[in-house]
Amino acid sequence: MLLAIDVGNTNVVFALFEGTEIKARWRIATDGRRTGDEYATWLLQLLAIEGIERSQVDRIIFGSVVPRADHNLDVLATKYFGIEPLIAGKGQAAWDFEIDVEQPHTLGADRALNCIAAHELVGGDIIVVDFGTATKFEAIDFNGAYKGGIICPGINLSLDALVGNTAKLPRIAIAAPDTDSVLGRNTEDQMLIGVFWGYVAMMEGLIERMKNEIGRPVKVVATGGLAILFDKKTDIFDVVDADMTIRGLQILADRAGAS
Repeated sequence: MLLAIDVGNTNVVFALFEGTEIKARWRIATDGRRTGDEYATWLLQLLAIEGIERSQVDRIIFGSVVPRADHNLDVLATKYFGIEPLIAGKGQAAWDFEIDVEQPHTLGADRALNCIAAHELVGGDIIVVDFGTATKFEAIDFNGAYKGGIICPGINLSLDALVGNTAKLPRIAIAAPDTDSVLGRNTEDQMLIGVFWGYVAMMEGLIERMKNEIGRPVKVVATGGLAILFDKKTDIFDVVDADMTIRGLQILADRAGAS
């Protein structure tokens, strides 16, 4: 089995693959100080709960946007599984597609993995929208080349900024509004309308601009934890797959094994 680890700014996602099928998935808050021993204590218990022996894990790959976590994940792989892990974007798992931007080395692992997965699983010209700590928009052409994109504050960051910089506005939960009305009748509803529908309007506007600039038919793919939430209130997405990044790790690991 392949253990794929996606290290984001907010969460680390562990997914266990048998072939292309995700057999189990776990999530832990990102903390660059968490040691390999701490990861192992947590992960080995979860494997046991699923009835999976650690010896069944024969490959490990991780992609990370938090450099401080990399060494600790390497310790987890080598000390507790006896496996030299693949690192997305490096060595055998180096990116195998064109990064057609001014500073290709600055492309985050999560964004690169989304490009790999979207090209492999969807094909054609694609815009990927990834809802994470930041919301990223990626333009991928029909050859699989990354052509550029957009980075925006994630919706939770936007809400944190609103609440943290005002004296009386309350903390609210991000959710799809009960109605499509944009005339809030109380403070909480008005905040939710501003944050949620404002975010939808931003997405729809940016995607429309990207499509016009690309100039060819484009499929829009949504991924990340909030993709399903937004899909309920807009018809702009052609494909919704919350696991696109982790699937990119599985595809990259399989390509590295075949090389």
